[in-house]
Parts: sequence; C-alpha cells; structure tokens
Amino acid sequence: MKYHLQKELDKIKEKLLTLGALVEDRVYKAVRSIESKDEVVAKKIIEADNEIDEMEIELEEDCLKVLALHQPVAVDLRFIIAVIKINNDLERVADQAVNIASRVANISKREKSEEFFHDYSLMEEKVEYMFVKSLDAFVNMDVSLAEKIIKMDDEVDKLKGEAYDIIKDAMIKRSDQIGYLINFFLISRHLERIADYATNIAEEVIYLVEGKIVRHRDEYLYKGKL
Repeated sequence: MKYHLQKELDKIKEKLLTLGALVEDRVYKAVRSIESKDEVVAKKIIEADNEIDEMEIELEEDCLKVLALHQPVAVDLRFIIAVIKINNDLERVADQAVNIASRVANISKREKSEEFFHDYSLMEEKVEYMFVKSLDAFVNMDVSLAEKIIKMDDEVDKLKGEAYDIIKDAMIKRSDQIGYLINFFLISRHLERIADYATNIAEEVIYLVEGKIVRHRDEYLYKGKL
C-alpha cells in the first residue's frame, strides 16, 4: 500500500515541477517583453494560457484521487495539501503573466515616440528570483530559502509603491495619456501579485517540512522565526 502511495506521490511531484517549469518560462517571457514591448511574444503568452489551465485541473484531480484511494496521513497528507495549494498558485502566476502580456500588447500599439517608460528592471529581478527560488525551495525542502523569499515580499511591495507614485505623477502631467499610463500602473500590480504567490509557495514549503502554518506571519517575525 505504501509503495503504491509513494509511486503516486512521485508522479504528482513530477507533474507539479513540469507545470512550474512552464509557468517559469511564461513569467520570464512576460517580464522580458515589458522592456522590449514585443507584441508578438505578448500574444503568444496570452494564447498559451489554456495549456496551464488544463494542467492545473489535471493535477488537482490527481491529488483528490490519492486522497480518496490512499487516505494519506502525516507528512504524505501535508504533501498533498501543499501541492493542491501550490498548483493553484502556479495557475494564478500564469494568469499574471498573461495580464502583463496584455498590458505590453496595449503599450506596443502606441507610437514609438512616447516619452514615458517606467524602468521595472529591479522589481522584475526580485520577482523572478522569488518565483524561481520558491520552486527550488519546494524541490529541496529548503526552509531557510523559503524564509528568505518571504522576507523579500516587503521589498517588492516597496518597489510597487514607488512605481505607483512615479506613474501617478506622470498621469497628472500627461492627462492626455491616461489610458497609456494605466498599463504601466497595472504592470506594477501584476508583478507584485507574482511575488505574493511566490511567498505563498514558500509558506507551503515551511508547512510541508515543519508542519507550521505561517500565512499570518507577524507572530513569527516578532519571535525572530523569519
């Protein structure tokens, strides 16, 4: 019985990592398209969204079957619960990549002479790092790395706030370009949401390894746990 359960768990982990790799690729391309304003790449990301959705549903069904047939307990049960949540977070990250691509597609339609462009390079770097490393933390069951990712979330929030201030100021000065500028405004939000989902994944790693729920983590910050 244990052998069959472990075999199913290994398959589920493999599927989750395959999904994670696909989503990672979407995020990479979406982030690169912000600076390049590449409408072709943006449209490809949008059109490929169904593939992620289908994989997410299939993986969730696999997890539910294992729960029904094998009734796992202890760490195996935590693993299935964590995978279901991470699976959902990965699908949402892919949605944010599509949202970024949609904003890039809108921006690319404007005249190339538009003067305003917000540099998201630092925010992009941190968000990509958080997402990629959250998956690494899951693969290696690395609590220290998961805690590092959680701490970085505030840095991304700060960068989003700075972007908001700059773009709002541009809106005041360029009232005739509000529609164009809103796209930059929303890109900040989409990047910040990817960081939030990476944080969720990191929190699930801690839950999986230590059995601790750290979603409401102020208590742990005060205790010096994170």
